[in-house]
Amino acid sequence: MNKKKLKKSITILLPAGLLPAELLTVVHDLAERYNLGIYLSTAQNIRLLDVKDENEEVIKKELLDAGAELKGPGKFPLPRICVGSQYCQLGMVNTQAFSNRILERFKNRSNVKPKFKIAVSACPASCSNPLTTDIGIRTLRNGFEVYAGGKGGPKPKVGRRIAAGVDEEQVLEIIEALVDFHACKTGKKQRLVKLIDDPEFPFAAV
Repeated sequence: MNKKKLKKSITILLPAGLLPAELLTVVHDLAERYNLGIYLSTAQNIRLLDVKDENEEVIKKELLDAGAELKGPGKFPLPRICVGSQYCQLGMVNTQAFSNRILERFKNRSNVKPKFKIAVSACPASCSNPLTTDIGIRTLRNGFEVYAGGKGGPKPKVGRRIAAGVDEEQVLEIIEALVDFHACKTGKKQRLVKLIDDPEFPFAAV
């Protein structure tokens, strides 16, 4: 089957889903000037739509000059988070701070292989869908649960719980082990669910 030709877009990465006011102004200006659509993605990023070939590099340069980080191959995935304890009565952890801590830990990772994703929820309600994400972190009163191998799509799957009652530092160590394992076992790209039953998978169900 022939692949259809897709329109071009540019994705702006937003750690913790936060869009600084200064960058918002730049995005609005670019959208007005180049007649772009603005799409708020399910990954909590911004995607500029209908980018014409002749304008692509100019738009990217203006975004980079404004301090934006653009989506590209090999980058560590930004965690998808809920609003957290600072904005929700049910929340038990500051998800923005935790997301930033994860990104700080792995900021120097290069050539990260797709397609795994990370999600963090501040309570069992799981508004950021950690149970159906490759690496899902869910907050309980006695610490964090970590799930591996969840996925969405046409055949969604709840991940395997591989840790319970752990603290933030332990969560970071688990993420590191999973990312290392994924890198070792993956050629170009792969969802973590494909590796969950590998005999060398580093964690058992708990």
